[in-house]
Amino acid sequence: MDAPDRFAELLARDEAEIDLARACLLIAADAYPGLDVDGYLGEIERLAARLRGRLPKDGGPEDRVAALNRFLFDDLGYSGNAGNYYDPRNSYLNEVLDRRTGIPITLSVLYLEIGRRIGLDLVGVSFPGHFLVRLRLRGAILVLDPFSGGEAQSEADLRERLQRVIPEGAAGGVPVDALPLDQFLEPAGKRQILARLLRNLKGIYRDAHKPQRLLEVLNRMLVVAPEAHGELRERGLLYQSMECYRAALKDLQDYSALEPEAPDIDEVRAKLVELSAQCARLN
Repeated sequence: MDAPDRFAELLARDEAEIDLARACLLIAADAYPGLDVDGYLGEIERLAARLRGRLPKDGGPEDRVAALNRFLFDDLGYSGNAGNYYDPRNSYLNEVLDRRTGIPITLSVLYLEIGRRIGLDLVGVSFPGHFLVRLRLRGAILVLDPFSGGEAQSEADLRERLQRVIPEGAAGGVPVDALPLDQFLEPAGKRQILARLLRNLKGIYRDAHKPQRLLEVLNRMLVVAPEAHGELRERGLLYQSMECYRAALKDLQDYSALEPEAPDIDEVRAKLVELSAQCARLN
């Protein structure tokens, strides 16, 4: 079974049964054909086993978080790649493991996966503009930033992050500094994490004008979120630009049927007429 089929089979499972690290590595297999997915999963297991041997006896969750931070960021030297943030390698978990650098979401995935293996009930947080990790502790919530060495985030830190990404007036007249933080700290499911990772890659490959890579990402996105009809439209237009007219016609016909009231439906219908003529010329 090739990587796309294995990815589809994995995403067909219930949320709790999705292996997040494996899914991330199967996404990476598009860019790295023949990638040893099981080998990299074994490396994550070995890292967790090394860390388990260093954990303090009878230590609580706070001690385990401190040990995880020391191990990943001090001992192994993992760090956020602020200097070359949009390098696509930062979005592939195999490269993060090899190069020990990445972006917030991939470093968070590694943090979650190793943390889970040492008994920490960590969850991802799809915070606006910057992916984070959280841990519930005795009725409180500890928010951590793996991009910055697992640093704990105060309420002031979180509000400052919101100020940077949410324009004033965008929240229905409520000042950004008055928005309740809880709504931004909801746990992110595995499909949400994968979708956010793929959106990062989509932006990178669209801006870099790499249509084949972009197509691979859109294919994955439609497996993760088949209800994301806008991705279907985007893939159809990409197929047209790549002169894959029949595939483009199929995607845009499906989009038109699924979104008959979409704001861009007239533009899409015009494209369908154009594509029908192009397909007729192929016969």
